[in-house]
Amino acid sequence: MKTPRSTGHPVYGTLLPLALVFWLALVSPAAAQIKVDPDLPEYKPVSGVSGNLNSVGSDTLNNMMTLWSETFRKIYPNVNIQVEGKGSSTAPPALVEGTAQLGPMSRAMKNSEIERFESRFGFKPTRFGVALDSLAIFVHKDNPLESLSLPQVDAIFSKNRRGGMPRDIFTWGQLGLTAPWANRSISLYGRNSASGTYGYFKEVGLFKGDFKDRVKEQPGSASVVQGVESDLGAIGYSGIGYKTSGVRVVPISKKNGGKAYPPEYAHVLKGKYPLSRALFIYIVQTPGKPLDKITAEFLRFVLSRQGQEVVVKDGYLPLPAKMALKQLKNLP
Repeated sequence: MKTPRSTGHPVYGTLLPLALVFWLALVSPAAAQIKVDPDLPEYKPVSGVSGNLNSVGSDTLNNMMTLWSETFRKIYPNVNIQVEGKGSSTAPPALVEGTAQLGPMSRAMKNSEIERFESRFGFKPTRFGVALDSLAIFVHKDNPLESLSLPQVDAIFSKNRRGGMPRDIFTWGQLGLTAPWANRSISLYGRNSASGTYGYFKEVGLFKGDFKDRVKEQPGSASVVQGVESDLGAIGYSGIGYKTSGVRVVPISKKNGGKAYPPEYAHVLKGKYPLSRALFIYIVQTPGKPLDKITAEFLRFVLSRQGQEVVVKDGYLPLPAKMALKQLKNLP
């Protein structure tokens, strides 16, 4: 999908965040294509937008925030936006400490993060869903594996096997591959604990279990994909926007023996791909007071037709118009 780049609230059950489940119920089948919904509002520039914005948070959203910022600055040359993406867990402290106005996260805030925010400001953070994502399972491009179930994913990555598999999976032969793959060990690549992708995968893919100690933790999503590219026996997880020609995406089923689905837009919208999620931007929005103009206009741009075209350009999945309009209602 693209070359490597530099550098959720826990899910309910084993599927999507509750807000995303609600959104999916609003989506028509016609929107289930990787095309920007023509009913999305067009962004119309306004006067008086200038100043500085700081964004601190998700590595998954890092490139998308940069692309949004570059496009926004073309509209408003007097705006300066700094983007830092070291992991979703860095967003809440940055908002609390006032070092960022934008907190992009690839998961929803944890209760402890919300409580710290509320103790600082006296109100809860405001969350905007800004894009959809398929958290993909990648293997080396030459790996012939056809599909996996979530319980198998759990038995590969987790030391607890809460998904119900009777034994640990540590060779490709245990997944049905024959020679020369049968005795090849599976090497594991994943994110570090600062990452929202790490937290989401632990919650859903590991059934809230613990990662095996031998997972090679990477500082960024691109590093995960690069590791899988260079290791014939590798498997790793990352946002679909980081897919390259050197890896293959493995279709996933919810249960053993169930139908496996690839992480495609249509399957995300219908709730069939089990590792789907929403991507968020959090802000500090004082109840009853107007939001500063630069932040408000940036979010309006992100949720517009032009902003969602950036999402597609970055290899992620755009919001259908009904989802975007629901988010825009949160803006004063």
